[in-house]
Amino acid sequence: MRIAKFGLLCICAGTVLHAESAKERLQTASTVLSEIMAAPDKGIPQELLGNAHCIVVVPGLKKGAFIIGGKYGKGFMSCRRAAGVGWSAPAAMRVEGGSFGFQIGGSETDAVMLVMNERGASKLMESKFTLGADASVAAGPVGRTSEAKTDAKLHAEILTYSRSRGAFAGVALDGATLRPDGEGNKELYGNEDLSSQQIVKGKTKIPTAARPLISQLNKYSRVKE
Repeated sequence: MRIAKFGLLCICAGTVLHAESAKERLQTASTVLSEIMAAPDKGIPQELLGNAHCIVVVPGLKKGAFIIGGKYGKGFMSCRRAAGVGWSAPAAMRVEGGSFGFQIGGSETDAVMLVMNERGASKLMESKFTLGADASVAAGPVGRTSEAKTDAKLHAEILTYSRSRGAFAGVALDGATLRPDGEGNKELYGNEDLSSQQIVKGKTKIPTAARPLISQLNKYSRVKE
């Protein structure tokens, strides 16, 4: 029992010591999106990203089965500018729980969520949002999918993807709960009380650390910077 407790303390301490800052996670999120989109036959169809109202990128979602069953991660949400051109400053988000399908056995999973309509985007602005309960969710199509297959997915408000151990696929991330990450927003904007809506729907200046991610979004949704 003592050995188990000591091991748990070491793991928790190591997690704290190696915790990424919000700025570091932004860089990782940019890398994740770039790697996923770099393979047209295996990535997210550009026409879907081009039509999305918002996107959530969660790099390195952790599995916590050693302590209690579940998953936990931190990521970012960005939405279309009010004029429909370009992407907003990112709001920091926490993701907890949920079923993430094929990644079982992997230690980390990258998750991407495309919000395809205004209703889904509005729900995502709330203080707590659960995929599958507060908005319809479906596994997103991958690669150069046929128009018919893509259209069949567009009834869902949110299309979800997961990457683990190099494998990328559309999976239904049912049950995952998203909420604002006040610590991340405070690091980026100096105010942990900023709501997601204030950040992504207002005129919040894009932090320097977020520019690579926004640049990737503009590039792959065919937006001129």
